[in-house]
Parts: sequence; structure tokens; C-alpha cells
Amino acid sequence: MKLLFIGGTGIISSGCVAVALERGLDVTLLNRGQRAVLPEGCRHLRADIRDPDQARRALDGQAFDAVVDFVAFEPAHVETDLDLFRGRCGQLVFIGSASAYQTPPGTLPITEDTPLDNPFWAYSRQKIACEQRLRRAMEEGVPATIVRPSHTYGRGPFPYDGGYTVLQRIRDGRPVVVPGDGTSVWTLTHHRDFAVGLIGLLGHPAALGEAFHITNDEWLTWNGIFATLGRHLGREPRLAHVPTAAIRKADAEWGASVWGDKAHSAIFDNGKLRRLVPEFGTTIRFEDGARDIVEWYLEDPTRCTVDAHFDALQDRLAAIYARALASV
Repeated sequence: MKLLFIGGTGIISSGCVAVALERGLDVTLLNRGQRAVLPEGCRHLRADIRDPDQARRALDGQAFDAVVDFVAFEPAHVETDLDLFRGRCGQLVFIGSASAYQTPPGTLPITEDTPLDNPFWAYSRQKIACEQRLRRAMEEGVPATIVRPSHTYGRGPFPYDGGYTVLQRIRDGRPVVVPGDGTSVWTLTHHRDFAVGLIGLLGHPAALGEAFHITNDEWLTWNGIFATLGRHLGREPRLAHVPTAAIRKADAEWGASVWGDKAHSAIFDNGKLRRLVPEFGTTIRFEDGARDIVEWYLEDPTRCTVDAHFDALQDRLAAIYARALASV
């Protein structure tokens, strides 16, 4: 099977590239070639997908069994994909987001039939708009599939934006902000498990015209997530439980991603995916994934970079938490 991955060097996509190459698939990446050394065994088309003419020149004369766009975030990006790949691929895959589902969810577990409605996070609303544009194209005969990742991780920034910052705070014994009381249930998916689900959908006739989320079957509280990280760092984390409203007021951008996603319990039913991809499952539990993240950072000090803005934001919010406790 001949695959084109647009992007290919991010957390989610790098896991998909690795698994596809291990399975002997013909993998081509289209990206600007600025982020990472490309894996051995794949071809590279150097082009900026945001420059359609440049991308069209790079793609001249080529066709693919499946094209997966990991970097489409707004309807105009989907429009570019439709213009570039209509008639050039057997399956166009849009990587959406499980944060597009009804937020907070009305019922659990979340299925693919759960309504798409997130009034709190612009990122999610853009993903919904992308899906709506692609749905219209499907009705016109475009062979496409929608895939919705949840919180997918690998070696890299975790669990929030800010890269290594949270891990350093745990090591230093400094407080780490947790939205709410930390008991909401969250789903973390290792990127290699996600890759098994995605690659199983590629080239599958029954996947055309359908949407699937690809998520883990292991459910964790936020308190449990940080406790696991602390075990592998050799420190019990100091958790500052801060109301989401305070996070939103302190930093609108991070607050939107928390209130529009991480503050709410999220449990998913993967039955639809498993009916097409029976080999999909949770093979990497967070206990092992967390150990790998910590070891990866600590083996190379150049990776251990603290984001000054996010670090200061954590200090400010933790101080709010401390003052609130002192005033009771």
C-alpha cells in the first residue's frame, strides 16, 4: 500500500510512520523538512502544504492508495486537500479531534454518534467545521475517512503544553496545577497504539464515508496520572487543585484548552473501530508510557527545557490555590 502522510514528525504522526514502516508499507512524507530527521525507509517530498502551488509541484504525477493529513486545522486546509488529492488517492483521511464531541459529554461512554459540540474551545470548533466540509465532499463521492484522536502521547511534551516544564516542577518539589479536584477520568493513548488503529483503517473499504475515534481503554484520574509521573521521577508530586474558572481567567489560551477538553471526564467506546480493526487494543499502559517519557527526557539534558511563561503561570495559579486554602 502506497501512503502519503502530510506532516509525519509530530507526536501522533511519528508513531504512525514508525508502525507503517515496520509493516513494510510504502511511506512518503510531505512536509517542510524543518522539524526532525526523517525515519530511514520513507521517501520525502519537501513542500509547504500551506502553499498549494508548491505542494502541487512536489506531487506532480504521483498517486497514493491513502493520504493522511495530520496538519489540517481549519476548513481552508481541507479545501486544499480536496483540490490537491481529488482523483489522486483512494482514501483521504482527515485527523480530527475527540475534543469535538459534546463538551461536557451528556452521557458516557462517548461513541461516534455522540454529537459534535464544543462551545468552549475554538480549536475544537474548527475541527468540527473541517468535518462538516469533508462530509459534503463525501456526499459528492470523495472517498474519505474521519479519525478523531483523544489525548495521544509519545516522547515529547506531557501532559500539558510547556514541554518538559511539569516534569521539572515535580522534580523540584514545586506545585503542579491540576484542574478541579483531580478526580475526573481521563483517557491517554500511546501513539503506537493509535497507529495500529489508523493503519488498520487505511485501504479498508468499510472505512470510507465513516468517522472513528481511536482511543485507549485505560481510564485514569488526573491525580493518578501525576502520581505515576512522580513515581518515575522519584518524587511525590505536590498538586495544586485549581478551579477551571480560575485557570480560564488567569490565561485565556490555556484555560480554553482545559475547559474545552481536559476538565471533563472522557471515556470512549472503541467498538466501531474494533469491528474493522480487531487487532487494535491497549498494548502500552500509561505506567510504561510514563516511564518512557521520563527516561527519554532525562537521558539528554538538552531536552529538559523549561517554558518560562508556562512555569510562571503555574506559580501564579498555585499561589491562588494556596491563598484560597489559607483563607478557609
